[in-house]
Amino acid sequence: FYLTPPQVNSILKANEYSFKVPEFDGKNVSSVLGFDSNQLPANAPIEDRRSAATCLQTRGMLLGVFDGHAGCACAQAVSERLFYYIAVSLLPHETLLEIENAVESGRALLPILQWHKHPNDYFSKEASKLYFNSLRTYWQELIDLNSGETTDVKEALINAFKRLDNDISLEAQVGDPNSFLNYLVLRVAFSGATACVAHVDGVDLHIANTGDSRAMLGVQEEDGSWSAVNLSYDHNAQNEHEVERVKTEHPKSEEKSLVKQDRLLGLLMPFRAFGDVKFKWSIELQKRVVESGPDQLNDNEYTKFIPPNYHTPPYLTAEPEVIHHRLRPQDKFLVLATDGLWETMHRQDVARIVGEYLTGVHHQQPIAVGGYKVTLGQMHGLLTERRAKISSVFEDQNAATHLIRHAVGNNEFGTVDHERLSKMLSLPEELARMYRDDITIIVVQFNSHVIGACQNED
Repeated sequence: FYLTPPQVNSILKANEYSFKVPEFDGKNVSSVLGFDSNQLPANAPIEDRRSAATCLQTRGMLLGVFDGHAGCACAQAVSERLFYYIAVSLLPHETLLEIENAVESGRALLPILQWHKHPNDYFSKEASKLYFNSLRTYWQELIDLNSGETTDVKEALINAFKRLDNDISLEAQVGDPNSFLNYLVLRVAFSGATACVAHVDGVDLHIANTGDSRAMLGVQEEDGSWSAVNLSYDHNAQNEHEVERVKTEHPKSEEKSLVKQDRLLGLLMPFRAFGDVKFKWSIELQKRVVESGPDQLNDNEYTKFIPPNYHTPPYLTAEPEVIHHRLRPQDKFLVLATDGLWETMHRQDVARIVGEYLTGVHHQQPIAVGGYKVTLGQMHGLLTERRAKISSVFEDQNAATHLIRHAVGNNEFGTVDHERLSKMLSLPEELARMYRDDITIIVVQFNSHVIGACQNED
């Protein structure tokens, strides 16, 4: 049925969130101006998640998108927990000691992260104690392992991803006396999630990617045109290196069964993911956990079946591929998005649409009337005319919303067709998933002046 433009807007804007970095905080001016984020569900409930936070004890900002499969439980857990693991991995030894001593003596903890959350971004209160205990064990180990060296960001990201995945697996094996929590940790472990995370600190941008969400840099060329630079690689059957990697990790006898119909063991699209213990645990362990688990788990067909040709697990890893990029003044923005966006749009179009949106909004110079006497009526006319031009092109206050509008409503000419948008957004739940996936986008805008100044200092 037909949706009016205001109805379309209310659907598109329901999950939008924007954050502007405070202009000046007394110590350093950030290389990030701010970010816009948004998500549009296709699944009910949505299986994508997003996170953004400022690291309070180290410098830098963390942003990430998480794409869940076989339910949203794993994506939810990773969106809540991964940034804590990264922040702890980056902390200096003294700070870790301070935090541990505070817990020991029951004092208030130093806050590690300042979250930037939309009201719809849910955090599970029930599991917070369990999650905290796992995290604490991790930082205690980091204290014991202290080598006195400063942590390399790339290494910290890899360790955090692997450790969280390991904890998800362990918590499910140990179980919990509380039946609700027991079922929760099992749902987290048996579902899965990909993750694409950015850490921005000054001119250093690190992207850690596990799976098939993507990071892309929007670059403004000297002639003002826009180009896209990929900062991640998809971990799926389209990536030859990834197929090769999987093959080298298993015996030659399995070569034919490892990747079938472009899926891992014929079942899973991403070749790296959190959770998904069906592709990581031995058959004995899977059976033991499912049999001793709550009844709801036994009723779930997914947990019972064993993937075909399952001989030498693990077949799947959560280890991310990390890419480092030094920001330059021409690097204007970063787009992190789940595959729901990239299935519908080419990165070059994404770069152009966001670039034109950001500069279009920022190119509004004050109207110069060059010394002429202008009546209020004429001035009003000029402003009204300008406003009409802007509102027709950029009715969105949020770059991520603007991108979703194009992803869902673009026609063959590359312009948004309201009728198409209306049709796509009014599809019933069971049909929506056939036409598109959940879409989650974060657009990070960089501060070219700060980046230029940092470059000059170097």
